[in-house]
Amino acid sequence: MTQLERLITIGMIILATTLTRLLPFLLFPAGKPTPRYIQYLGKVLPSAVFGLLIIYCLKHVSIFTGSHGIPELLAIALVAVLHLWKRQMLLSIAGGTLCYMLLVQFIL
Repeated sequence: MTQLERLITIGMIILATTLTRLLPFLLFPAGKPTPRYIQYLGKVLPSAVFGLLIIYCLKHVSIFTGSHGIPELLAIALVAVLHLWKRQMLLSIAGGTLCYMLLVQFIL
């Protein structure tokens, strides 16, 4: 990559980052109410993303080979317990990930 190409790449990254940070404030100013469909998306998208993450993580798990899905099942159970107990998504995800990594690396 030449020096000019590097500068163009850095400039595009800066522009894209700035645009994604400023665009919501330009589209939805503080004085106007937030549109109902944006409020709806704010309520349903976190759960949808969490569901997609679960499907993505479990798509290659086989109960007939290897560890038979035991690490995954235990990590999912821990995520559910942590989430029901503390109601903090980041804690739930981090706890489940840590549990899964420890099970896969050291136990199962």
